[in-house]
Amino acid sequence: MTPTIQTRFVSRLTRDTLALILAGGAGTRLGHLTRWHAKPAIPFGGKYRTIDFALSNCINSDVRKIGVLTQYKSHSLINHIQRGWNFLRAELGEFIEVIPAQQRVDSSWYLGTADAVYQNLDIIRRHGPKFVLILAGDHIYKMDYGLLLAHHVETKADMTIGCLEVPVDAAKEFGVMAVDETGRITGFSEKPEHPESIPGDPDRALASMGIYVFNTGFLFEQVLKDAQIRASHHDFGKDIIPRVIDRYRVQSYPFRDPSTNGQAYWRDVGTIDAYFDASMELLEVTPPLNLYDREWPIWTHQEQLPPCKFVFDDDGRRGMAVDSMVSAGCIVSGALVRNSLLSYDVSVLEGSELNQCVVLPRARIGSNCRIRGAIIDQDCEVPPGTVVGEDLAADTERFHRSDRGIVLVSPEMLHR
Repeated sequence: MTPTIQTRFVSRLTRDTLALILAGGAGTRLGHLTRWHAKPAIPFGGKYRTIDFALSNCINSDVRKIGVLTQYKSHSLINHIQRGWNFLRAELGEFIEVIPAQQRVDSSWYLGTADAVYQNLDIIRRHGPKFVLILAGDHIYKMDYGLLLAHHVETKADMTIGCLEVPVDAAKEFGVMAVDETGRITGFSEKPEHPESIPGDPDRALASMGIYVFNTGFLFEQVLKDAQIRASHHDFGKDIIPRVIDRYRVQSYPFRDPSTNGQAYWRDVGTIDAYFDASMELLEVTPPLNLYDREWPIWTHQEQLPPCKFVFDDDGRRGMAVDSMVSAGCIVSGALVRNSLLSYDVSVLEGSELNQCVVLPRARIGSNCRIRGAIIDQDCEVPPGTVVGEDLAADTERFHRSDRGIVLVSPEMLHR
């Protein structure tokens, strides 16, 4: 297939696709970070929200019919989408619809991922897509969904699952697949205690990314059947996929870096430690996620803020940041910021030192603080002289410590 024909082929597929982003998860493993916000609304990378990555992938892939299914604590998420993602042209058939849980079918909230789709079948039917692309709203990655859709059609699949290779020990947190030589899925286990490894590679397993392409008629058929099964969890991974792999063509789509053919970048930032590690990776000289890629930009709503500023150049009170990312509106006033990420509108006052910290929007760090290995939540007002990351017992008493010792500081913890 020539490049021109391939481009036209993919563009027809993307035009006939409706993307549904599942953005209703509670995100309880993130603790206080999701106390007032849905997981997809959590800030990431200084200026973005987690959901911006799935939305940007859709726009960059020319999938421009998008529904965002929300449920828990969705106010800030809905505000973000309304303010930052209102540039699509309805007259051209483009849209981003926020679809809150509405108890449209019965009196329950969404019971699982498949039930979330089932409860909105009338909305999907009204848009009349040929394919439905189902995505999670809380993963960090860059992916061309056009190539995924082309793979789905070329393999004559009823359903295609995006997958990646992970260490066997980590595969317990995923749906794990077995495939034949054509990539057809022959086995699937959701979060197995003993994951099956890839043939010939006992240390790796093939894991689901929670990205699915369905032929629309097939999707309708399966979620309608699932809704009638009382014992079902009404979940794609736990119920529908294991039920269909023997009778229908369910294909895998390996997510690979086109430049190296190696494993592409993908991060689930669903725990404190994973969120912290993904944030620290951005500070590397050559980070695994390139936020400066102009061919695949990450779009977002941006606050109208002045440039960041570093003030004072005296011995003992020099405003500076080293090996760090500093966002718009930040003021580093006679303080030292090292190996840290400052989100927008953060201030760090005189005499303070930050090392290996992730500071979320609108936080204020008072004077003479020493903070290391910590996440400072949105809107925190850290009092002068606060020390974090040096005394394990004190940190445990006042704040939240992750399994690996990363300290999370929230406004509620500071006001106890």
